[in-house]
Amino acid sequence: MSPEEERAQDYRERKATKLFSGRVDFLLSAPQLKFLPEPTVPEIAFCGRSNVGKSSLLNALTGRKAIARASVTPGRTQELNIFEVGEPTLLRLVDMPGYGFAKAPPKVVETWKKLVRQYLRGRQVLARNLVLVDSRHGLKDVDREMMTMLDESAVGYRVVLTKADKIKASELAKTVEAVAAEARKHPAAFPELHVTSSEKGMGIAALRAAVLQDALGESYFEKS
Repeated sequence: MSPEEERAQDYRERKATKLFSGRVDFLLSAPQLKFLPEPTVPEIAFCGRSNVGKSSLLNALTGRKAIARASVTPGRTQELNIFEVGEPTLLRLVDMPGYGFAKAPPKVVETWKKLVRQYLRGRQVLARNLVLVDSRHGLKDVDREMMTMLDESAVGYRVVLTKADKIKASELAKTVEAVAAEARKHPAAFPELHVTSSEKGMGIAALRAAVLQDALGESYFEKS
């Protein structure tokens, strides 16, 4: 990255951090699409396997300690949880049901899958999806299933590696290489990965900037 590009990225990250340091409020939980708010602003959705660190990432991204409740029981998020960002609201974050939970009854899992499919295919204001993948484990079959669902729904998505501080740098590099190579095979996936640690703050500022670019466009970062 050139010095000019570094300065531009630093500006974008600072502006994104400023927005997220303002109003971020939980709005509602929607068990069905009919309960979603009016589609008036762009939405960024977060999905991943249960226990991938989705709640922790949402908390880190928004600079809050518990706006998204992290649970010791994976799979607690059974609905679409909606958060509003900005005053007035500029975008919404959508916490989608976790997948890959072995203890959930099959009928419950199918209900959750149906909700996710309907949201992905029917929500016009969905600007981008973030697919969270645990750095310690890499892609699993359930992640590939989700990525294929996004490809088929024509929803662009970024792959975000979580818990990057939990493994050695050499192992992390291998995971990044393997996941990136697989992501390039998916038409709706961004080729670049985001490597993050909610606990250490790694990659969080860059992800904030990417989320705002996806939701609000490049014009949001134009200096006035």
